[in-house]
Amino acid sequence: MKILSNVDLSAANTLRLPCQAERFAAPTTLTALRQTLAEARREEWPVTLLGGGSNVLLPEALPGVVVRPDLQQYWLNQRQGHVLAYVGAGVNWHTLVMETAARGLWGIENLALIPGSCGAAPVQNIGAYGVELADTLQAVQVMELATGRVNWLSAQECAFGYRESIFKGELAGSIVITQLVLRLSRMPAPRLEYGDLAARLASPPTPLAVAEAVCAIRREKLPDPHELANAGSFFKNPLVPDAQAAQLLQQYPAMPHFPQEGGQTKLAAGWLIDQCGLKGMRDGAFGVHQHQALVLVHFGGGNRQGLMKTADYIADQVETRFGMRLEPEPRLINPH
Repeated sequence: MKILSNVDLSAANTLRLPCQAERFAAPTTLTALRQTLAEARREEWPVTLLGGGSNVLLPEALPGVVVRPDLQQYWLNQRQGHVLAYVGAGVNWHTLVMETAARGLWGIENLALIPGSCGAAPVQNIGAYGVELADTLQAVQVMELATGRVNWLSAQECAFGYRESIFKGELAGSIVITQLVLRLSRMPAPRLEYGDLAARLASPPTPLAVAEAVCAIRREKLPDPHELANAGSFFKNPLVPDAQAAQLLQQYPAMPHFPQEGGQTKLAAGWLIDQCGLKGMRDGAFGVHQHQALVLVHFGGGNRQGLMKTADYIADQVETRFGMRLEPEPRLINPH
């Protein structure tokens, strides 16, 4: 167990927001993680959990200890008709997608090129191209911060919703995710109804072909965070009552819309922002990406306060024109 002091986390978040951690630990085993948490309790350090840093908004300073689980093991368990993948929280999500797709396993191929670690994936219930993590997740192993005790939660107990889970609500700040169990299949089950995915693929496609097509689309539309700092989609796609969507469609017949259960319709936040003429805008150190209005980018030299000012301006413009408030998708991490 190694705890470092005064660690710069600006490279540990894909928006490259400046952040100094008073202490930092990246335990590679459950035992090391348990020891780190025990020391934090003894010393009464506040604990901040960090994954791949691709979906968080960090403050300029974090006291206590920042813990990034680096549990890298994963293995596959063959079952009749399906395969269970047991995946450590520190495994890179995209690596997992590509390696399982290359083995001919269906289930998460549409989620290729989503940055971050597997441990962070359930927090947001990551999703793309018509698929969510909740579609394949069987169980999540967690460790209680207060006791070091390990428990399992079923997918149902995770209370998944659109970019929501129990890990953002009731369990926020009380557990650390240590392992996922995903149910994958060798039976062909392509989900190609989203965008132009089907048009790019031969029939019948393989899971790897689907994953590679998703990668190609994402690279065309989204900036590489290694080249231009960003956190992917910055705003959630808003859910509005069907009646409100119908009213907007009378005014904007070309508006993308996706009927959901429960009398709601999902709208495309990027389209709403684009209609306000904000694609490509720049506000000091931050701006809206020139090819994808849903992505806010950091040109360098800014901090979280400046980013939120830009985000609020965009949300104000959309609310004025369309009557709904966009919500940020990345998690706001605050000092305890």
